[in-house]
Amino acid sequence: MATTLNPYLNFREGTREVMDFYASVFGGELTLSTFAEVGGMGMDESEQDKVMHSQLVTRTGMTLMAADVPAAMPLGANGTVSLSGDDEAELRGYWEKLSSGGTVTVPLEKAPWGDSFGMCTDRFGVDWMVNIAGNG
Repeated sequence: MATTLNPYLNFREGTREVMDFYASVFGGELTLSTFAEVGGMGMDESEQDKVMHSQLVTRTGMTLMAADVPAAMPLGANGTVSLSGDDEAELRGYWEKLSSGGTVTVPLEKAPWGDSFGMCTDRFGVDWMVNIAGNG
């Protein structure tokens, strides 16, 4: 099996809603497990329904993972998730869905390096970069 790099997002709560949204953007199969479903892991009763792990795998092989971070653990910054490729229609479709209800920080348009590039923060506070390869 080849090594893969998969973004893993962390939220204090609301991962189920976030991942349902990304499944609506990218399609694919979403699996979720709560802390209760994996034996509780010593978490407080009030956090048993939080998402311990979720994974979205798309038909094109993209994988995105996320979890609710329990209150007793620190919540770090999520960083930025980058989408890139040469399928303009597909990437623009993702851009439209991700930026809807969020904030566009750099409009998706022709960049100095010849590609189309944009940056946005989706409605859940996750930063995204989209780069569509130019035509030669």
